[in-house]
Amino acid sequence: MKKKLLSVLLTGAMAASMFVGCGTSTATTDNAGADTAATTTDDAGGSTAAGGTKVGVSMPTKDLQRWNQDGANMQKELEAAGYEVDLQYASNDVQTQVSQIENMINSGSNVLVIAAIEGSSLGEAMDMAKEKNIPVIAYDRLIMNSDAVSYYATFDNYKVGQVQGQYIIDQLDLDNTDKTFTMEITAGDPGDNNAGFFYDGAMDLLKPYIEKGTIEVKSGQVDFADVATAAWATETAQSRMENILSSKYANDDLNICLCSNDSTALGVENALAANYKGEYPIVTGQDCDIENTKNMIAGKQSMSVFKDTRTLASQVVKMVGQILNGEKVDVNDEKTYDNGKGVVPSFLCEPVFADKDNYKELLIDSGYYTEDQLK
Repeated sequence: MKKKLLSVLLTGAMAASMFVGCGTSTATTDNAGADTAATTTDDAGGSTAAGGTKVGVSMPTKDLQRWNQDGANMQKELEAAGYEVDLQYASNDVQTQVSQIENMINSGSNVLVIAAIEGSSLGEAMDMAKEKNIPVIAYDRLIMNSDAVSYYATFDNYKVGQVQGQYIIDQLDLDNTDKTFTMEITAGDPGDNNAGFFYDGAMDLLKPYIEKGTIEVKSGQVDFADVATAAWATETAQSRMENILSSKYANDDLNICLCSNDSTALGVENALAANYKGEYPIVTGQDCDIENTKNMIAGKQSMSVFKDTRTLASQVVKMVGQILNGEKVDVNDEKTYDNGKGVVPSFLCEPVFADKDNYKELLIDSGYYTEDQLK
């Protein structure tokens, strides 16, 4: 009954996300300090920027599929809205990202959209943006310890972890079992503020089962500091899991691999393929990367949290337009995300899970992927 109820709820959530994207805003915030750009009206009656308005978009790396999609989606929509776009990727190097952002500022960007490599490492660039009165939207990763951040646009990161944790609870029917299940945890980059939210969301649901003995973590590695994966690196996750498998699961089954995203899940799956002979575990993930979705179809990964980056990009483009036009900016959370200098007004999009039973509806029918891409 519980599994059926969860299925109904998540099906409703998927339908809602497909129709409303990031959802309905519950609050608006006045834009502080942005210059109002000249606009022209397009044939459909909407506003598009005029006068060479420029938007700087800073993405962390091309190494992960999702950032390529985010950058491409945003550039396409911003250019369609009439803006000049300066899109840069920083090769996961903080100083490169700082330099690129400073160049965007010096070359006349009117708004900055930044997905930080490390949320606390952009101080110099943020100080420059504040000095020049350039609004900053933190994209998917909150920029920490800076009062130059105007807005934050992301998915509900705590809920991402909750979706993963609830999936495990329902798949194993943890509330109605006398069994003990083994679990190992692979979290994300400690320099990424989101990684803590993903971890907390899942562990807030799963810790009660650990405490009462329904779940056992044989490695003893439970705290975030012990399970974090620098740079979300597949190779790092694989190496760590290989060590855990050889030392703790040579003769025992591993039932659950809680992985915060798809790049870490891929490392765990590689380790399982090379070093594990027991019953295959539940493996969670996030982002629905192509290789992981193929693994999901093949039974090597159980689920991945789907965050439709098209909806996030569309919301950011809308926020950019509102800033430049001197309008109130849509937000739906003004309590959760404190960056150390204050709560940043945020817009949170809704995550849902994909698995072998619904991936076609979510990923193919919606046009996110083609069938050929998943062969």
